[in-house]
Amino acid sequence: MKKALLILTAIMLAVPALRAEDNEGFDPGSMIIGHVTDAHSWHMFDYKTKDGAEHAVAIPLPVILWNDGHLDVFMSSRFHHGHATYKGYALVGGGAEKEEIVCVNEAGELTGIKPIDLSITKTAAAIMIAVMLLLIIVFIARAGYKKRPNQAPKGLQSLVEMLVVFVRDSIAKPMIGEGKYERYLPYLLTLFFFIFFCNILGLIPFFPAGANITGNIAVTATLAVITFLITNISGNKHYWMDIFNTPGVPAWLKVFPLMPVVELVGVFTKPIVLMIRLFANMTAGHIVILGFIVIIFILSNLFGTVVGGAVSVVSVFFSVFISLLECLVAYIQAFVFTMLTALYIGMAVTQPKHE
Repeated sequence: MKKALLILTAIMLAVPALRAEDNEGFDPGSMIIGHVTDAHSWHMFDYKTKDGAEHAVAIPLPVILWNDGHLDVFMSSRFHHGHATYKGYALVGGGAEKEEIVCVNEAGELTGIKPIDLSITKTAAAIMIAVMLLLIIVFIARAGYKKRPNQAPKGLQSLVEMLVVFVRDSIAKPMIGEGKYERYLPYLLTLFFFIFFCNILGLIPFFPAGANITGNIAVTATLAVITFLITNISGNKHYWMDIFNTPGVPAWLKVFPLMPVVELVGVFTKPIVLMIRLFANMTAGHIVILGFIVIIFILSNLFGTVVGGAVSVVSVFFSVFISLLECLVAYIQAFVFTMLTALYIGMAVTQPKHE
């Protein structure tokens, strides 16, 4: 995937048609980045009327702003996709630039002042949708157990039980240990199901799916911080002694405190690695898929629709292939994040045997 991303980036940098003014208003870079980043509305599609005017179809989301001691709440449709101001605010950016809300003066000029933005953005709305759908699935499985007690699971109940047993027997028990894993199993199950479900929803290209939830650094950072807090709050005295008084290390390294500093830095780098790995892998997959799609339009504008049509066969084939690969990556990333979380917790709560 990394090689494909590098090749795609090289192609996009080498083709001058990437600039909007050189490519009849089509900006592939803005289109790709706009699809993988957050926004204040849920964009569906664009269409052109007979007079050539382009219109965007999007689902407006609530805008919640705290500015100068007062709260402003309204829908993002008031901005008309960034073409209008409302209540002294303007929506700027989008595409390759970060979308944000800034204050404007009476003349409609940007002041550079940014209110505290508490809006329900596309990512936040997608998280709510994912949690609701996930709760529905879990409650359906729960109802199945109540309806058919002490019987073999069937249907959706079988899938949920298979994943629960997998997380318990293949992740929680081996990493944390017997007698201790039960305390952390609910969090590990929540982590695995949430990441896996969000990854799968991100691969479906239409509403209510299609949002790049786990490709948002804020989401992965929040998950990593929760893991960091649980791990270090649960850490026993041996865990902290191994950090500040590492066994098997020469005394002069402890006096100089080189090893304690290295171990303490490792406490903070572990969640950072969790955060970046999930974010980078999911974002890279979306960028590669979108990159193959935009190549069709780039070559069509450069060499005509015949060339674009011929290239579309190859582009669609690779897009489907990467999409299937992303389904596997969606599972692997959920597994790796949960497995490493269980490993960190296990290292914090187990009592190591030193010679």
